Amino acid sequence: MIPYVFSTPLTTERLALRIMTADDVDAVHAYQSLEEVARFELFEPRDRATVAEKIEKWKNSTRIEKDGDYIQFATVRRDTDELIGELYFALKSAENQNAEIGWTINPAHQRQGFATEAARAVLALAFDTMRLHRVHADLDPRNEASIALCLRLGMRHEAHFVEDLWFKGAWGDTDIFAILDREWRS
Repeated sequence: MIPYVFSTPLTTERLALRIMTADDVDAVHAYQSLEEVARFELFEPRDRATVAEKIEKWKNSTRIEKDGDYIQFATVRRDTDELIGELYFALKSAENQNAEIGWTINPAHQRQGFATEAARAVLALAFDTMRLHRVHADLDPRNEASIALCLRLGMRHEAHFVEDLWFKGAWGDTDIFAILDREWRS
């Protein structure tokens, strides 16, 4: 239910999703500084100082109560305790019980099912614990890996917005994928 305060890491078979800490700066910088990672993100490759500033904000964001509240989960391998990515979860409308999900995985750990595993854990949190109605993902329609992930999660393609976003010096499109609580449970 909302409000929700995140205090205990979410765990899956291979992962722990926890709040970012200052100790995570180097691991996050290792992939956020890569052009191939930033390609579909709203940011350019980040320097270490920018990553440190972001983590300083993220580590204090643990409460989901009102529109715009979010958690930026560190995605950590349980076997090695290595941070391999992050998962974004934000409440878009408390009144309409609607949230957004997004993910980034270090390229060295992609194609191993980690993003799917992490996203399923957060969808379970959204639907089973927080009792939300709908979760959506906004993504670049050129991001084939994220589209495939949405489909694996049981999300449906709801919309394609043409040139709705000024993105890195040019107009870009946006795809919307979503899943409802009743679809999650079926």
